[in-house]
Amino acid sequence: MTTPTAAPTTARLAQLVDDVREAVGRGLPPDTTAYLVGERLAAHLGADDLLTAEQQEGDPDRYRQHILHAEHDGSFSVVALVWLPGQRTAIHDHVSWCVTGVHEGTESERRYRLVPDGTTARLVATEDVVNHQGDVCGFAPPGDIHRVRNACTAKAISLHIYGADISRLGSSVRRVYDLPTDEI
Repeated sequence: MTTPTAAPTTARLAQLVDDVREAVGRGLPPDTTAYLVGERLAAHLGADDLLTAEQQEGDPDRYRQHILHAEHDGSFSVVALVWLPGQRTAIHDHVSWCVTGVHEGTESERRYRLVPDGTTARLVATEDVVNHQGDVCGFAPPGDIHRVRNACTAKAISLHIYGADISRLGSSVRRVYDLPTDEI
């Protein structure tokens, strides 16, 4: 579910958007941009004044996406994802570079590699990562196939910054993978 919210609604969120705008505005390659954006995001994670109460609300049926900002030129978006216990994504990849940071709680991520298998393909799990409050990671396609979930008993909130206009696209997902998997 997408819940559009107004442009920056707290002073700290406005500062984060300014910080990201500066990093993206340098026009550097996607992996370098993701690294710079991650540095800026880390400084804001866990701050009580980053998100409003509404932007921290979950959905009992599935993880909830709150679009916090979409840059007017489509160069980046800032999204809060709220995960209740047990909620998860499908296995997917993305349309652009992405930086994620855990604002509250813990998220678990399983990363995959796509392997040709005769006339089809399969996914091989390559790594399990647990991200705690304050942890930041980033990536740029290709090679960004993963699944994210809240494996804990408390709510988790993460901020995701994408190099795309999520308000227009509706999601950062390029492709959902429904293939056989070799799990670790």
